[in-house]
Amino acid sequence: MTQEKGLLTKIGDAMEAAKEKAQEVGATIVKKAEVAAADTKREVGKATTAVAKQARAAKATVKRKAKSAEADAKKVIGKAKRAVVRQAKAAKAGAEKAAGKVKRAVGAKPAPAKRKPAAKKTAAKKGSAKAAVKKGVAKSKTAVKKGAAKAKTAVKKAGAARKPAAKKPAARKPAAKKTARK
Repeated sequence: MTQEKGLLTKIGDAMEAAKEKAQEVGATIVKKAEVAAADTKREVGKATTAVAKQARAAKATVKRKAKSAEADAKKVIGKAKRAVVRQAKAAKAGAEKAAGKVKRAVGAKPAPAKRKPAAKKTAAKKGSAKAAVKKGVAKSKTAVKKGAAKAKTAVKKAGAARKPAAKKPAARKPAAKKTARK
């Protein structure tokens, strides 16, 4: 029996040793799993931080580009407004200039301002006032006639400028004489 006890004891001791070894291996595996989990958690944190940083950078870039585009658009709008105002002023000036030309062409030129006669002379000549009125009326009539004539010529010139000039047929050149070689 002692032999049986010795064998059973040996088996028991071996089982305990195997049990302890299994516990150690299990503890090591658990420890390695915890370290791996911590490493994974750390890597996930790094990746999250990197992604957040890239997102912030992209957002800032988009914001900066939008501001730049807005500033460029404002500049273009300002230039366009100034160009429109400049063109409107130029058109207005051109219209006023043309209106002045037409007015001068159609209207009679005012008689040059005359000096007022001295009081002595008007008192001396009683009939001079009537003569002056008649003379002024005659001058204004001639001025009106001249103005009308100028207006007619201006209208004719404007009409002629609109019509294209008639093409004259090209003059034929005389045919060159051919001399036969002998």
